[in-house]
Amino acid sequence: MNAHRPLIGVTLDSEQPSADGQPGYSRFPWYAIRQNYMDMIAECGGLPVALAHDPDLATALVARLDGLVVTGGAFDVPPDLYGAMDQHATVQTKPRRTLAETALVHAALARGIPVLGICGGMQLLGVLLGGTLVQHIPDTYPAALPHEQPNPRNQPGHDVAIVAGTRLARLVGQDRLPVNSAHHQAVADAGRGVICATAPDGVVEAIELPDHPFCIGVQWHPEFGISTGDRLLFEGLIDAARQTGT
Repeated sequence: MNAHRPLIGVTLDSEQPSADGQPGYSRFPWYAIRQNYMDMIAECGGLPVALAHDPDLATALVARLDGLVVTGGAFDVPPDLYGAMDQHATVQTKPRRTLAETALVHAALARGIPVLGICGGMQLLGVLLGGTLVQHIPDTYPAALPHEQPNPRNQPGHDVAIVAGTRLARLVGQDRLPVNSAHHQAVADAGRGVICATAPDGVVEAIELPDHPFCIGVQWHPEFGISTGDRLLFEGLIDAARQTGT
């Protein structure tokens, strides 16, 4: 492995304080991230660093990064960001997090560093590329698979078909991958991006930006390393980030 470890920024989730007398991590607002995001980046040769939710710092942060990972979470992109007039009853937002991640993605794309969007991070990436979202999959895909899978997240929930000729296809070297699934929304229109993977029910599972050195969004959670393709995706991110940092 190349001794150079590129610096990979990883976005955090945010949680509200626990009420007095109730169990919880803290009685003050706190950040959160699953350990396997950081572990996977480190195992693949990167140096992961957590990013605070301050849009005013986004340009300065990205100036020091070699790559960016926009993580998932149990919340949704505000519908007004993609021109939706109505908000589905299931939609829950975290405006401060979205504002910070939006600024980070814009700065990363402008600087040309690698970007990987995961689950909700893919949805935000799709919106920032000019696309739109399906606000609740069962309403648009009546015969949809259980995209919020009932089995544990460290097990596959369904397969995805990889579009031939895409960067994602070249990275994973396969036309199908088993993936986990934990989402009720999906990309409807990828805007300037292109669709590079779909589920058997037609739900968009991955997008990429062809004219960028590395800009991919996946709807599943590759940090769990369910398939060899998951690790290859992170290795591709790290390899591209090494080029940024040279």
